[in-house]
Formats: sequence, structure tokens, C-alpha cells
Amino acid sequence: MAKKVLFVNQEITPYLPESKMSVMGSMMPHKMQDAGYEIRTFMPKWGVINERRGQLHEVIRLSGMNLIIDDTDHPLIIKVASIPQSRIQVYFIDNEDYFQKRNTTVDESGDEYSDNGERAIFFARGVLETVKKLRWTPDVIHCQGWMSAVLPFYAKTAYKDEPQFANAKIVSSFFEDQPKGSLGNNIRNSLVFRDASSEKLEKYDEAFDYLELGKLAIDYSDAIVATGENIDEKLMDYAKSTGKPIMAHPEEEQIQDKYMQLYNSLTE
Repeated sequence: MAKKVLFVNQEITPYLPESKMSVMGSMMPHKMQDAGYEIRTFMPKWGVINERRGQLHEVIRLSGMNLIIDDTDHPLIIKVASIPQSRIQVYFIDNEDYFQKRNTTVDESGDEYSDNGERAIFFARGVLETVKKLRWTPDVIHCQGWMSAVLPFYAKTAYKDEPQFANAKIVSSFFEDQPKGSLGNNIRNSLVFRDASSEKLEKYDEAFDYLELGKLAIDYSDAIVATGENIDEKLMDYAKSTGKPIMAHPEEEQIQDKYMQLYNSLTE
């Protein structure tokens, strides 16, 4: 039976401009599907995505749930499209407050959004709830980018008893363009959900920033991928201190083989 890989991406081309992250977001599902894996792919429906050009449409049967973050209801909207070149289907997590009419990490003035932490929380929970509705059980969850960094924490705590995620192994990829600012004053309280308790967050700095978010992802991942040589040194030192497997992202011609080896080593 084919192994199943859930890709949780911050960026995917052609829906966003080409960058190392967006190219990998498109390339990885394509290459692993060609290798015989069954895949599902998710990303945020950033406000800068042209829905008409990308041929996105809402999936009514998956939409309609409200996610409560910091005592406020936020409706979950699920949209879907297919990448033209590869026919890879992409599920988009959307919400009026967090994504519509808004850019990615920073606003039009270049300032990071003050609620980026809450946006990442909504994205993580939206992905996990949608996978449950799809009745699909991934063997590996591969998270790429800071926007996906909350998901390992929730998958191993709040959702650990869900059949879809009880045995899933998690890989987190880190990139060189990690933001540096704050994630909002209420990020720690907002993270608390079911078994994702405040006690589990006590080890992280009170000023919970992107570095602490990266540490959270590392602590709840089974393997780490370093996609470049200039990733935050403190983050990589922390990853090495955990003793978890760390793989350097390979050259393009080796991607399929190296990631197959990684996924198989985690699931055998």
C-alpha cells in the first residue's frame, strides 16, 4: 500500500511568486507523487492569491466549521484548485479575518502582521480539522515554512488521540528567510487548546517570537530539514541539541531519493 504524505506549505508557486519556499511547495508533492506516494497538499489562501486566475473554488462540504481562538469564533473556509502543470490538487485554508484582503507575512508597508501567531494557529487547526473530514490518514506530515510551525505541536498533543494523526511522523523544513519580529502579545494563551496545555509552553520564552515558534516545531517534529546554509544559527543549534535527524535539502536530481529515504526511515 502506498504511503501517504501530507504537505503543509506556507507558499506554493504558481499561486505566489517564485521563491525557494514556493518552488519547493510545488515541487515536493509532485516529485513524491511520481515516486508512488499518495499525497495531500495544503496552504493558506493568502489575500494576494488571484482566485479567478488560479481557478479556486469553495468546497462547501468541508467549510462551515468555526474555530475558537482567544475566545473568538473564526469561520473556516476551504477552497481547492489544481496546479496546472502537475495536476496536483491544493487545499486552501481561508478566513475573512486572517487571510482575505491581506498579504502573507508583512503588510503593504513591510511591517509584520501583529496577529501572525494567531494566523498560524488558525492555519494549523484548519488543516488538521479538514484532514479529519477527508477521512485521510497520513503516514508523514511534512511542514514547510513558519506558517506551518504550530501544526507539529497540535498533532502531537491536541490531536494525538485522533486516528488520523496517532501514528503520523512529522518533518519540519526550515528556510533562510525566517521573520524576526513579534507574534503578538497573546500568542501563548491562544496556543492553548485541548491537550496543548499552558504547562507544555512553560519552557519557551515569555516573549514568544519566531525563534520560539521554530523551537516549538522542532520539539514536536521527528526530523528536521535545513533548506539552506544561512538558517537562523540559534534555531539550528537548538535542533542539533535535540539529537533528532537533520537532513540538508538535496540537489534537485536527488530530491526524490533522499526524501524517500527520510520518510521510509521514519515510518519503517
